[in-house]
Amino acid sequence: MWTIITALWPVFALLLLGHLARRWDFPGEGFWAPAEKATYYVLFPALLVSRLATASFTGETSWQLALAVLLLLLAGGLICVLLRPLLRLSAPAYTSFFQGAMRFNTYVALAATAALYGDAGIVHAAIITAVMVPVLNLLCVLVFSATADERPGLGRVLQTLLANPLILACLTGIGLSLSGIGLPTMLGSVLELLARMALPLGLLAVGAGLSANALRGAGWSLGWAALVKLLLFPLLAVLVARWTGLDAQAAAVLLVFAAVPTATSAYILARQLGGDAALMAGIITLQTLLAMLTMPVMLSVLQWML
Repeated sequence: MWTIITALWPVFALLLLGHLARRWDFPGEGFWAPAEKATYYVLFPALLVSRLATASFTGETSWQLALAVLLLLLAGGLICVLLRPLLRLSAPAYTSFFQGAMRFNTYVALAATAALYGDAGIVHAAIITAVMVPVLNLLCVLVFSATADERPGLGRVLQTLLANPLILACLTGIGLSLSGIGLPTMLGSVLELLARMALPLGLLAVGAGLSANALRGAGWSLGWAALVKLLLFPLLAVLVARWTGLDAQAAAVLLVFAAVPTATSAYILARQLGGDAALMAGIITLQTLLAMLTMPVMLSVLQWML
């Protein structure tokens, strides 16, 4: 476990630094929104394109990994649907619970993968992201469509999916790889420099977005979302990895993704599509704080089962 804690420590240290910097108003309140926007629209897409464009999708592992991601998401989604009668949440609150239980923080997942498994792990992580991002966005929007009082139309659903920079980056990177074009040297050197900024700035921005005030009065649904996301999902990942026959490293990276807290972008979707934004903020904050404890434990305990 100590090896995992040592590898993950820089990830959580940057989260804490971002939170403290925001509280101490450094470098100023006007910094964080543009920093998060630059990370989401430029730096992380640069990272995904640079890794996917040079990855190989012809091997059996890529298809096994894609299948494993789909099975993991379907199993998790089914559990969330079955829990709805038990939770007795309003429609907006349930959509926030669903996002909290299902979505994953790309920043934390990629940073943790890089810390634990280096560039080889990042290639697996990029493949997982390429499948997870569009499928999860589609599932979450469909849940909004099925449960929210104000249901978004098909055009709005498609607009949400097609405007997602991570989805566009994944499609671009995979297209460059499958076409045989790859990543031109002149473009690749620029993307590589941008990619190096993605993980540290992304983690600082996630930490800056944490708010203890969001935990007040949010109710017990926070605990249910954390239970599903931080404990049940890693267990499901192990079962799926074994059933699909993933190799050790691909399975380990899948486990990392399953163990991370929910995505901060879930708050934006909750506000856009009529979810419970206050509850969503509480879920994000609680899970990110708990993940500092649960991730090392779950990764240490479950890796021997892979």
